[in-house]
Amino acid sequence: MEMITIEHVNKFYGRKHALKNISLTIPQGMFGLLGRNGAGKTTLMKTLATLHQKQDGVITVCGIPIENAKEIRCMTGYLPQEFSMYPNMTVYEAMDYLGTLSGMTKSDRRKRIDMLLKKVNLKEHQHKKVKALSGGMKRRLGIAQALLHDPKVLIVDEPTAGLDPEERIRFRNLLTDAAEQRIVILSTHIVGDIEASCENIAIMNDGKILWQGTVLELLHEAKGKVFTANVPKKYLPQIKKNYIITGMLIQAEYTTVRMISDTIPDLRGAVQDEPNCEDAYMYCLYRNGCELHGGDE
Repeated sequence: MEMITIEHVNKFYGRKHALKNISLTIPQGMFGLLGRNGAGKTTLMKTLATLHQKQDGVITVCGIPIENAKEIRCMTGYLPQEFSMYPNMTVYEAMDYLGTLSGMTKSDRRKRIDMLLKKVNLKEHQHKKVKALSGGMKRRLGIAQALLHDPKVLIVDEPTAGLDPEERIRFRNLLTDAAEQRIVILSTHIVGDIEASCENIAIMNDGKILWQGTVLELLHEAKGKVFTANVPKKYLPQIKKNYIITGMLIQAEYTTVRMISDTIPDLRGAVQDEPNCEDAYMYCLYRNGCELHGGDE
């Protein structure tokens, strides 16, 4: 089975230690890299895509050392967080031009472009200029161009940020389809995207990998640590100071508060609840001593 292995990798920007002794194994299928803004996800994605160089450590992509950048790029599709391409070209022209740059024959370009535009539901928009596409359409075009040369590895960085719910679901389904025959790495700070599409995940914070495993394993680690209680609104400021709040449902007289705690909260009527993925992610940050009231990029 194809995989990516990362061993003791460090990356610096001047004095800033952006990646701190990263070790990670990424198997075939959908792999989620979860972390808030500034965690180092984009730096790691760009390093895997050979756009950044590591300072030390070892990375192999499908058995090939990362130093062989030309080979890695031939087998990798990359959709960056800020994606733009040839705004005055039509959708088809942009795809055809990128295929030409990749050395594809005219016949191969025609077949791949037709198939991919149908797959991402842009076939009927192929004669529309790129600049006229909606945000969701541009992201789907981004996936199409990343898959144009049929890569073994697909890297997508914060792909659903700013998309409406329908487009987010459509985009996640595209990635899941793509992951059937390749490695797909989804980097995001949106827990729902990971929960809906990834079995294997890693959690990153401050340039370090805090946790790696399956979604089910992550949920198991938070079991017994999530509680809910109905509390009068006037007590909310104090409760927010004392507990990590993962959800609030405001009602007429009371607010239902969802919180993380190692012990049963000292609140009347507090009951234990089953953790969801967002609870488990927050608990992981909490037990690793992360500051949960900040996190700037």
